[in-house]
Amino acid sequence: MAEFKVTPWDVEGMVDYDKLIKEFGTQPLTDELLEKTAVLTKSELPLYFRRRFFFSHRDYDLVLKDYEEGRGFFLYTGRGPSGPMHIGHIIPFFATKWLQEKFGVNLYVQITDDEKFLFKPNLSFEDTKRWAYENILDIIAVGFDPDKTFIFQDSEFTKIYEMAIPIAKKVTYSMAKAVFGFTEQSKIGMIFYPAIQAAPTFFEKRRCLIPAAIDQDPYWRIQRDFAESLGYYKTAALHSKFVPPLTGLEGKMSASKPETAVYLTDDPEEAGKKIWKFALTGGQPTVKEQREKGGNPEKCVVFKWLEIFFEPDDKALLERYHACKSGALLCGECKRYLIKKVQEFLKEHQKRREKAKDEIEKFKYTGELAREQWDKAIPEPLRR
Repeated sequence: MAEFKVTPWDVEGMVDYDKLIKEFGTQPLTDELLEKTAVLTKSELPLYFRRRFFFSHRDYDLVLKDYEEGRGFFLYTGRGPSGPMHIGHIIPFFATKWLQEKFGVNLYVQITDDEKFLFKPNLSFEDTKRWAYENILDIIAVGFDPDKTFIFQDSEFTKIYEMAIPIAKKVTYSMAKAVFGFTEQSKIGMIFYPAIQAAPTFFEKRRCLIPAAIDQDPYWRIQRDFAESLGYYKTAALHSKFVPPLTGLEGKMSASKPETAVYLTDDPEEAGKKIWKFALTGGQPTVKEQREKGGNPEKCVVFKWLEIFFEPDDKALLERYHACKSGALLCGECKRYLIKKVQEFLKEHQKRREKAKDEIEKFKYTGELAREQWDKAIPEPLRR
C-alpha cells in the first residue's frame, strides 16, 4: 500500500487504519467493548459503532468502568470553523449525540475560531467568527440536549485562556515540536494553541471522552502526558475513520474542494447532481461487463457512504453488496438510491438548522441561559 499522511491539518493517500493504530499507539475498538456499551446503555448500537466507523480508542474501557461504578464521565468534541460543514464533519456529531443520550452525560463543544485563524493563512479572524456561527447551527441541528450541552467559541469564552495557562506551563517546545512538527517558521500562536485545545478536558473532575476523527489524536496525546500531574484524569478518546470524498477513496472530504463533498447547506437538487457527476463507483466500463463480472463495492464511494451513514438497515446493505458483486445491481441504480437518501437527509437537516437560529441562546456561552447554567459547571482555573 502507498504511503499515507494523517495530521491534525492534512489527510492524504489511502489510509491504512490498522497501521495507523500502531503508529499512534492507540487500541482497536473490540467486540467486547462494544458489547459492554450495548449492555450498559440497554440499547442497540448505532451503525457508527457496529460497522466500525469508530475503530480505535484510548481508555474507553476505563470510561465504561467509571460509568458502571457510578463515577460517570463527560464528553468533549469540537469543530474548526474554516468553511461550511459537510457530511464528513457531521457524522461524528451524531455518534456523540447517541453517547450523550444513552449515558445521560454533559457535552462540551469547542469552536476553535482562533485555531483556524492561526493555521489558515487565507482566513481572516472575521471569517472564522462568521463560519463559527454557521457551523454552530449545523451542530445544534443534530439534536443535542440543551440542558447538557455547552457550545463555546474560543474568542468569546475567554476563561479558556485562563485554564490554558497552567497547561502551557507543562508543555515544552520540544514536546510540541515532536508531536506537531513545528519549525522555526511556525507562528508563536500555533505553538501555544495545543494548550487551548487541551483545556476542555479539565472542565470536570471526571474522565473526559472525546469522540472525533483520529487526525485530532495528537492533541490528546500531549494532554495524557501531564493530566495526572494536575490532579485530573488522562483523557479518553473514540477515534473515527474518515468519510471518503466523492472523487475516490483516498484522503477525506475537503471543505475547500466542492467536488469532493456534499455540504450541509447544499440545495438538495444540486447535491444530487454533484453525486451523479463526481461519485466514484466500483463498476465495470460497460453495462454488459457489469452484468457478467459484477461490480466492486470495496472500491465504490457510493457504497461506502451508504455503509457509513445512509443505509442503517444491515440486511438491506448486505443485499445491496451481493447484488453489486453479482452484477444484478448497476451503478446508476445505486447512485440514484444514494442521491435519494442524501436529499432526504439534507431537507430534514436544513429544517432543523433553521429552527436552531432561535435555539442558539440555549447552547452558546454568550446566551444568558447558558451563561447562568454553565458558569456553575465549569471549574475554577487549575491551581497547581
